[in-house]
Amino acid sequence: MPKVLIADDDPEIRMLCEMILSGEDYEVFLADDASTCVASARNNHPDLILLDWMMPDVDGLDCLRTLKASPRTESIPVIMLTALDGMSNVLEATTSGADGYVTKPFEPDDLLSLVRRFTHVVS
Repeated sequence: MPKVLIADDDPEIRMLCEMILSGEDYEVFLADDASTCVASARNNHPDLILLDWMMPDVDGLDCLRTLKASPRTESIPVIMLTALDGMSNVLEATTSGADGYVTKPFEPDDLLSLVRRFTHVVS
């Protein structure tokens, strides 16, 4: 069963993502801030991380850079999940190591399709 870590400070987004993925046989881990995300990634070794850009303690880009700088987490694909939709934001995220980018609000089927691509699960 593929494992996905959802890191978002918005409890409704975490719950929505968890519902979408749990219904498709993904094991889901939740984090509401960057430090919890990094710790969970190191401890649970997820197959994919959905990471919010704008979080209260450390923003998602700094969290992404921390994940990509660590040998224990550098190979985990990270999809940025954010309301920031400008091309400069997408470029900044991919330059920082993001493997994908989804803007909020998103369609559940679009998110699931992207998650499947990175976890190699076919429907």
